[in-house]
Amino acid sequence: MKKIDLTTLTDNVFNLIGKEWLLITAGDKNGFNTMTASWGCIGWLWNRPVAVVFIRPERYTHLLAEQSDHITLSFLGNGDEAREIYNLCGSKSGRDCDKIKESGLQPIETESGNIAFTQSHLTLECRKLYKDSIKPECFIDNSISKWYGEKGGYHDAYILEIVNAYTA
Repeated sequence: MKKIDLTTLTDNVFNLIGKEWLLITAGDKNGFNTMTASWGCIGWLWNRPVAVVFIRPERYTHLLAEQSDHITLSFLGNGDEAREIYNLCGSKSGRDCDKIKESGLQPIETESGNIAFTQSHLTLECRKLYKDSIKPECFIDNSISKWYGEKGGYHDAYILEIVNAYTA
């Protein structure tokens, strides 16, 4: 992993998040979990580079995110191997199996002691700034409610300051 200046990134965030997907990882070498996400945002807020991710409270990664000051976001690419990893990490719980072993992911520590993966072509190391729960009574457009409740659960939104960026 090579640390880079965040401002040099030219990746299309719509493709990175919406088509490629990402892994959200919380914890450290003594205990961590990762999960797949296909929702999120990257941009600028409060004069800082930020990422926004959404994690359902029942996810094991949510528990570790609550206990951690930092979260990493790892982008593996669009290939078949990456898609298999994303599918496994999005469908199984780290409470019930060793997703890292099953997926073949190779964890690596960042300079700050957070977990990233050698397979990642881009890793964003983030510090938590803000969290709130998405509330059904706050929906303005009810067409999005189909993603919540009994079908999809509710999510906590985390706004994260991007503190470091790494490439393969």
